[in-house]
Amino acid sequence: MSEKRGPQDISGKNNLPALPPVTKAVVVVPTYNEAENVGGLIPEILAKDDRLSVLVVDDSSPDGTANIVKSLPGFGDRIFILERAVKEGLGAAYIAGFKWILENTDFEAIFEMDADFSHSPDALPQFLEEIDKHDLVLGSRYLEGITVVNWPLRRLFLSVGANIYARFVTGMPIKDSTGGFKCFRRSTMEMLPLDKIKSDGYSFQIEMNYHCWKRRLRIKEIPIMFVDRQVGVSKMSKRIIVEAMWMVWALRLKRIP
Repeated sequence: MSEKRGPQDISGKNNLPALPPVTKAVVVVPTYNEAENVGGLIPEILAKDDRLSVLVVDDSSPDGTANIVKSLPGFGDRIFILERAVKEGLGAAYIAGFKWILENTDFEAIFEMDADFSHSPDALPQFLEEIDKHDLVLGSRYLEGITVVNWPLRRLFLSVGANIYARFVTGMPIKDSTGGFKCFRRSTMEMLPLDKIKSDGYSFQIEMNYHCWKRRLRIKEIPIMFVDRQVGVSKMSKRIIVEAMWMVWALRLKRIP
């Protein structure tokens, strides 16, 4: 049997009503020392669709990332920044950004996206097309073979293995549950127990997906090209990997929802 190609539905069996079209969306970009990237990335994001805005969540980057964001045309209109006093990790940054959006804006869809151009802004229009029909859209590096560029083999094997492990333990039929390029509808985000999600890195992405899958929401994976960062330093660490290994078992044993 040939492997299924293209976008993949992972929706649970449900009779959910049709979704209204998204008229405004925000891309959450966590940053720490991304001064060399944000000045180019943010204008590219905004140019892809007039419905898009950007929220940068900056953990007091010493390289002046926040000042660059504030200097961009459109700051205060389509560009926003949430500055945090300390660096607490990717998961905490995203949760802070999600809460700020839910409490202070009326955006109808919320993206996760890396600051280092590993996620191409060119994929944003396809996400917007699919989020009109789904509760969560996931960008997948492993839906059509392996669409990863410039990673060393060791890191590629680690990522592929982590996704196989996560599928085996949790039962989620998701090809790339550790990826960080995704889009939630606001209604989806409002269902999630954001105050209880404390994980980081790989495990944060798995945990967010798991909560959506257990609620039998409409989930779709779409293929993306992932290109390893050319500028700056990767935030991956052994702690993030170990956390993901035990987190999937914690999710499996927990009653959700």
